[in-house]
Amino acid sequence: MDNGMISVSMMCVHLGQIKEYLDAFKRNNIEYLHIDVMDGSFVPNFTLYPDYVKQLRDLTDIPFDFHFMIEKPEERLQWFDIREGDYAAVHYESTKHIAKCLQYLRSIGAKPILAINPGTPICVVEEAVDFIDGVLVMTVNPGFAGQKLVPNTVDKARRLRKWLDENGHEDIIIETDGNMSNENCRKLYEAGARMFVAGTSSLVKPQVEGIDERIAENRKNICPLDKKLKNAAALYIVQGGFYFTPAVSALCLSTSQTM
Repeated sequence: MDNGMISVSMMCVHLGQIKEYLDAFKRNNIEYLHIDVMDGSFVPNFTLYPDYVKQLRDLTDIPFDFHFMIEKPEERLQWFDIREGDYAAVHYESTKHIAKCLQYLRSIGAKPILAINPGTPICVVEEAVDFIDGVLVMTVNPGFAGQKLVPNTVDKARRLRKWLDENGHEDIIIETDGNMSNENCRKLYEAGARMFVAGTSSLVKPQVEGIDERIAENRKNICPLDKKLKNAAALYIVQGGFYFTPAVSALCLSTSQTM
């Protein structure tokens, strides 16, 4: 996967602006809506609950990307409307039964993700790698928006990507969450991450105005192929057919040779 995906943090979206934001996310092809679920115990905060999830489903058809920051998730995952094709992350640190949680998510058609805190070593991924579609690398300590990125998490993502690729798990994606500014998205993209939780550091602001431009700017840092194509040359329509300038042709040829 060359291009990164955006997962917008819905806990950062003001309820009074939710319809405007959802319309903007739809027209800009946002891939996922990030649903933070916190229980006040695993992390010192409470957020999005089952009824919120059900009501949000009525407003959009964009898939969800759940992030469960709760104790005993094996007893509570079934409370939520997790659907086929949704991503769903469970923290390694939150349960003694992580495999059971991940297997449950797989059984209902979701894409299981193992979430790990900044202080959790990447070696724990090895024991869960057969049950997951992704790893969520927390780049801040979970619980609140607006924190600063923990610097060593960029190298952590890079080391994890290297380990996954060297052990035959190229298809497992890395998601990153916490202070995902455009600059930090670019750093983590280069480190191997391919899904980015966008909140107050990049997309979600007090005013909806300008959201299209903010999304476009964010994508520049996680979709390098799209950026190259746009910058290389224009696509011209000639007598009902298509003509690629030499720069575009060369780029397409080099891309196809690496696939």
